[in-house]
Amino acid sequence: MTAGLRELQAPETWRTLDFISDLHLHAGDAQTQAVWANYMASTPADALFILGDLFEVWVGDDLLHAPGQAFATECADVLRASGRRLALFLMHGNRDFLLGSQLLAHCQGQLLDDPCVLTVGKQRWLLAHGDALCLDDHSYLAFRAQVRSQPWQQAFLSKPLSQRQDIARQLRAQSQQEQAQRWARGEGYAEVDEQAARQALQDAQAHTLIHGHTHRPARHELGEGLAREVLSDWDAQRAQVLRLSRTAQGQCELQRLSLL
Repeated sequence: MTAGLRELQAPETWRTLDFISDLHLHAGDAQTQAVWANYMASTPADALFILGDLFEVWVGDDLLHAPGQAFATECADVLRASGRRLALFLMHGNRDFLLGSQLLAHCQGQLLDDPCVLTVGKQRWLLAHGDALCLDDHSYLAFRAQVRSQPWQQAFLSKPLSQRQDIARQLRAQSQQEQAQRWARGEGYAEVDEQAARQALQDAQAHTLIHGHTHRPARHELGEGLAREVLSDWDAQRAQVLRLSRTAQGQCELQRLSLL
């Protein structure tokens, strides 16, 4: 067992495990919300791992009880229905790192550490959102350190909901502007540092890193039998699920399923 890294052992009863991330659900995108709700109601998975950025923004669990927040309530109820029939795990992303205990209790979900190790049979998989491994994105990593700190979160959550929503809109507008500048320079989305990914896998004694964040769904070979599987973002063009299935021989097989 790797010191300091939380581990989850999949019980033998879990034959099918699904991984998704980067849905960026928001009230203005009814199509993605409908695709997601249908998937959540129909997936045959025994366990579902949502590895960050389920929501475009989540400014606090009081969204569940505030008037005029039908979108948050609807999404929470979809999660709750799924949490009653399968094992549900959520990880914080860079957009929804304020998902808290109230939402988790509502949907019977469990919060995953980022990163953490999932053991299925004799195989170890490293799970992460992926943002912390984008080492070249210096401005974002500084922002991440700030907003993940307890003092910042306590101060932010103490503000009225409407003020938090205004701040979130301002931060989102700033992020979109910075992203547009990256695209103009031909840089696109930030990318995971491959040496850091290899080191993380070696430290975790795992062979494959499963992560989202970069919006580049594919398998990336890292050498020496190591790899990373990047989850799909969900938009009008694609919505993919990475499914891990146990074979009769006790092996694990991965496949990408398109929902569109």
